[in-house]
Amino acid sequence: LNAARGEEGRAMAKELLAHHRQLSDQLGAVREKLPAVMANYRGRLLDRVRQAVADAGVTVEPDHLIREVALFADRTDVAEEVSRLTAHLEQFAEVVSAGAEGAGRRLEFVVQEMGRETNTLGSKAGDVSISRVVVEMKATLERIRELIQNVE
Repeated sequence: LNAARGEEGRAMAKELLAHHRQLSDQLGAVREKLPAVMANYRGRLLDRVRQAVADAGVTVEPDHLIREVALFADRTDVAEEVSRLTAHLEQFAEVVSAGAEGAGRRLEFVVQEMGRETNTLGSKAGDVSISRVVVEMKATLERIRELIQNVE
């Protein structure tokens, strides 16, 4: 019985690490897209503001406009979420690889935190291509949740 449990645990760890690699790859895809997405977004925002100002027939000080755009860009910046998600992924891999007693609860907590960061990433990014990757990430996290329900 113990040998069978050990074999099942090793197989589950292997599958969990495969999902970890998939999440890491998906996060890498988000990282690659972010600079272009942010630059495109800033450009579109500036164009919209310029058009709105021109339509209203008012003038805006360039410094004020740049400050407002920078504040908005800062609110939509997802670098912190990407950084935290990367740290959670590292912790996840460490817990799975260690295979210690009580790993199930630790994994549940880490996966819950990864879900929070993924949700925030999706809501702040505001880009369709990133949203698609976030949906894939959520599906991967759900598969992980199902697996760790069987981990003690």
